[in-house]
Amino acid sequence: MATKPRGFDCDNQSLFAFCNTTMKNHTNRLISLIFVVLLLFISSDSRTSVLSKQPAAASSVKAEILSDQWGIPHIFAKDAKSLSYAFGWSQMKSHGNLILRLYGQARGRGAEYWGEQYLNSDQWVRINGIPTRASEWLKMQSPAFRIYLESFAAGVNAYAHQHPDRIDDEVKVVLPISAIDLLAHAQRVVHFSFITRPDVVSGAVRQIDSQAGSNAWAIAPSRSASKHALLLANPHLPWSDLFTFYEAHLVVGDIIDAYGATLVGFPVLGIAFNDKLGWSHTVNTHDGQDLYMLTLADGGYRFDGGVNKFEAEEQTIKVKQKGGLLRDERLVVKRSIHGPIIAERNGKAIALRVVGLDQPGMLEQWWDMARANNLKEFITILKRLQLPLFSVMYADRDGHIMHLFGGQTPVRPPGDYNWAGIVPGDISATLWTKTHAHEDLPSVIDPPSGWLQNTNDPPWTTTFPSALDATKFPPYMAPRFMHFRAQRSVRMLVEDNSITFDELIKYKHSTRMEMADRILDQLIAAAQNSSSEKIKRAAKVLASWDRCADPESRGAVLFHAFARRVGMSIFAVRWSENDPRNTPRDLANPEKALAALEVAAIQVESTYGALDIAWGQVYRLQKDAVDLPASGGDGDWGSFSVLSFAPMENNRFRAIGGDCYVASIEFSNPVKAMALLGYGNSSQPGSPHRVDQLPLFSRKELRPVWRKREDIMKHLEEHKIF
Repeated sequence: MATKPRGFDCDNQSLFAFCNTTMKNHTNRLISLIFVVLLLFISSDSRTSVLSKQPAAASSVKAEILSDQWGIPHIFAKDAKSLSYAFGWSQMKSHGNLILRLYGQARGRGAEYWGEQYLNSDQWVRINGIPTRASEWLKMQSPAFRIYLESFAAGVNAYAHQHPDRIDDEVKVVLPISAIDLLAHAQRVVHFSFITRPDVVSGAVRQIDSQAGSNAWAIAPSRSASKHALLLANPHLPWSDLFTFYEAHLVVGDIIDAYGATLVGFPVLGIAFNDKLGWSHTVNTHDGQDLYMLTLADGGYRFDGGVNKFEAEEQTIKVKQKGGLLRDERLVVKRSIHGPIIAERNGKAIALRVVGLDQPGMLEQWWDMARANNLKEFITILKRLQLPLFSVMYADRDGHIMHLFGGQTPVRPPGDYNWAGIVPGDISATLWTKTHAHEDLPSVIDPPSGWLQNTNDPPWTTTFPSALDATKFPPYMAPRFMHFRAQRSVRMLVEDNSITFDELIKYKHSTRMEMADRILDQLIAAAQNSSSEKIKRAAKVLASWDRCADPESRGAVLFHAFARRVGMSIFAVRWSENDPRNTPRDLANPEKALAALEVAAIQVESTYGALDIAWGQVYRLQKDAVDLPASGGDGDWGSFSVLSFAPMENNRFRAIGGDCYVASIEFSNPVKAMALLGYGNSSQPGSPHRVDQLPLFSRKELRPVWRKREDIMKHLEEHKIF
């Protein structure tokens, strides 16, 4: 267990004991009593500290956490080590149960700790060698950053030690955690949940599920009303588990002053801005994994005309049973020259090859990105290519904007191979061993258009006129398509030559469905000639609909039911690279479209009693005791503001993914910013910050970002010192 830090960081019993010991030889009991009261008053466990008015001597304070009314920690520290300690402590306060469960899974010991339901996860972690590699990665960290990681782990352990009553008993088994756990967790999330995941074999999954995505904009001064660059950060991820975001503000003198968000359990910010610059990420169409089909032979596999032996290792996974007993589950991990074997059947085996496993500097690269001062410094840091995927959207105070199709992309050999599926693994010709350099990756800096966007579309559509020629890059670098959400994104940017900060926020919340604009006029016109009264009534509802998925939008539920039924097959003109922003379009078969509309109308009316039921009556923001109408729709149909839903009782649906962290930033002097973390900055039971931002989300509002100490103090909820 980590040693308790110096200062008044102890419980009240300890304070009384300390005072009684030090004052026992004093005859003046009144002085003793006053001393005790004073110590209790400045105790860091109190809701607000006297230090909020009279800070302790600078020499005695290593770090402070000023938590504002939204539960956002503003951490001011003397050095990076103290900052990291306080950051680990703060994350545990907000997400202690979740963090320990995630770290336990990253060890490949979830089944040992919590039972059979974690066995598949443990097998995936062990097969891919995450725990062993994390240990190796720790040895490869720079000395300074290794101290940073170890300090974060110490902060996690210290919080759990100081507040055992606030941590669920069943997750305490993971304690104490170490820096190795941080690196294992980062690998599990980025390399083995984003780049690839356990169900990779079925359908050759390339990325995480449909709840995952992002929007990001960078707007140059030439298109900004204030003549300052603007940045929009807007990741879309599931609202739970390892995809949970944590918002924070990190300050150490002239070393760092960065505000942003990170995935929970990560010791650095992954999306952030400082006084000079900022960036966001989108999950790009990067392909950083490949599946190889091997032919088994003589206890090994065929390769270049011979037979190679597998590297094999037998491991034991302990599985907790009812009553607490453990049973042993045998796991044989096999590795070919390509990577670990993830499936075997009928004399064949499938090996998985993933990029970035020899690049241990991902977390330190994010740390240094948050400390950069200008575009040149930022690009120098990006050239390390320690991030194995993600697009980077950038803007700065100097007026520069940039989009990089980032990540480590394999240099794949020529040939007619299906890199999106399974490639033959019996020849060395298909085995890639290098990844592309930074200079090879699609990137756009300061385009004539004055704007850049990405909504998980390929880099070729990041701005118009197009700044990149896809034919000059390897065909495996990125596919060619442009979905409706990207088209809606571009439409908003193209139609406004002078975007204000308020308009940036307004556009971010747009729920207008691009697909509806492509087909509704034709569908409504065709309905006028229908003999079905149901179709005519449905068309009337759609004609009066605002084509949005806002709480009061009437017609969105009907259109959603219709669109799910017809999909993309409804269009006569398919998407075309020659007209990427306006295709697909037109109804392929109006009669079939009307028949689908009638079925959708019957379904909606029988379920909800009305064709024009409001979107917000059906689609909800429901968590704990909060139940509010949702604003946000399906990105597949072109809503820029995206939500994914799961069914509840009474044929209603609750949001479980989509828009999560949002930051709108203007690089004025000082920087102007507003943000939102819709599901709140805590997952701990009983915390008010589990649901406090949901009302803002429902109303399509952001909240101010406070970065100056005097502003933070005006909205202070709690003050913790170390």
